[in-house]
Amino acid sequence: MNRYTMTIKEAKQEILHTLQVYFEKNEWGQYEIPVEKQRPILLMGPPGIGKTAIMEQIASEADVALVSYTITHHTRQSAIGLPVIRDKEYGGRSFSVTEYTMSEIIASVYEKMQQSRLSQGILFLDEINCVSETLAPTMLQFLQYKTFGSHRLPDGWVIVAAGNPPEYNKSVRDFDIVTLDRLKRIDVAEDYAAWREYAYARGMHAAVLSYLDIKKENFYHVETTIHGKDFVTARGWEDLSRLMLSYEKQSLPVTTAVIHQYLQHQEIAADFSSYYDLFRKYKTTYDITGILQGEKLPEMLERMTNAPFDEAVSVIGLFLEALGGMFARVREQDAALTIVFEQLQRLQGETASGAKSLPELFSDEKERRKQKLERKKAAGQLTEENERIYFEAEQILHRYEALIMDFSPSEWEKALGEIKHLFSRSASEYDKLAEKTRGALTNTFLFLEKIFAGRPEMVLFVTELTLNPHAVWFVSEHGCDKFFEYNKELLLDEKRTKLQEQIRRLKQ
Repeated sequence: MNRYTMTIKEAKQEILHTLQVYFEKNEWGQYEIPVEKQRPILLMGPPGIGKTAIMEQIASEADVALVSYTITHHTRQSAIGLPVIRDKEYGGRSFSVTEYTMSEIIASVYEKMQQSRLSQGILFLDEINCVSETLAPTMLQFLQYKTFGSHRLPDGWVIVAAGNPPEYNKSVRDFDIVTLDRLKRIDVAEDYAAWREYAYARGMHAAVLSYLDIKKENFYHVETTIHGKDFVTARGWEDLSRLMLSYEKQSLPVTTAVIHQYLQHQEIAADFSSYYDLFRKYKTTYDITGILQGEKLPEMLERMTNAPFDEAVSVIGLFLEALGGMFARVREQDAALTIVFEQLQRLQGETASGAKSLPELFSDEKERRKQKLERKKAAGQLTEENERIYFEAEQILHRYEALIMDFSPSEWEKALGEIKHLFSRSASEYDKLAEKTRGALTNTFLFLEKIFAGRPEMVLFVTELTLNPHAVWFVSEHGCDKFFEYNKELLLDEKRTKLQEQIRRLKQ
């Protein structure tokens, strides 16, 4: 019998729900689900589909600390601790008793609590079913009782373990029923649609996304050949994407050999390499920037009208890449200016009290922001996007701090006025950027609808926009009539299709 499987997105949501109920306490301060009944979560699924990647997202969204270990890197000694001899007295007689020092894993949890100042967290143990023979009994005991030797995982910490099915790893060990009956098992399967949302949020290379839109069957592939395992995983696509973006910045060639280092399936690597060459050709041929700016380019209209489906999908990918960068830029600038605005509000309130000088207040706020960033880093919650937002806000505030040095103490009120003026200019520049982005989105719709109105290519473009979290945020904040118009039509078409399917079934 096949097990029920979830997508990685569904699994992420289920783990968040589990944390929510595990951390819930009643009016007496006791956990609603007692600690001994809080089953460790076991994520089982193919390698490279994002099991590890979602843990950082979960920690950030749940505001908990994260400690990660790949358990195959540990020996019994590092997991359980080292033996020490203690003298103890029982029944009036002295005995030498073997105890253990604190496990490195348990110790790292306490260190993380101290660094992050968070009492709740996730202990993530990867490759849990590939432990060595000597460590296996210890790990099974830990999963069942949350203890290594005599040291217990602190309350408020949840174990999440991940493993691969035996068909993907020869070193896999089966858990017995006694252990499995104490775990909350979630089976995860590869799913391109779920991964694509993640890919857009991470700024994945447009060539990767448009290629996989055309050839979804190549998203995840594992087969055994006479030469061994040939495979392509979600992790492989993501790491290749990062490399391609870096290579392109430095004008380095992305060859078939380079691609094969990440897509370890010769046919798929060669196929993607051929597609990538075409993608680069389309990027040169089509003036995407001109269309975003609303320029009339009749030769491009004619070429796209007659373009085969694969070429049309590739060009749509180029539009999505350009627009995605603009959406992300607006969102990050919005977040940075929000941080700056909140800081200025706090400074104005504290300046009115007169307890400290303006330079002292700036220094205190800077230290507070630094400590907050360090706590997030220590907790394992800091994403690349959040780090960029922090540094952009920090640059703005640094300029403000430098400005006040030109004013004497009697002129600090005037200095604050100058800072407000500078902030207003930044806000105006942000409004211009947002308006430019909205115009680019509208211009893209106007161009594409001349070619693809009522065709699958238009549905693809709108669908891809709705999967991009930066695009959804931008439209919700700044609007776009064309987006709402086409999105509404898309939803109506989906409802109509479902209704027609229901009618067809009733007639059978």
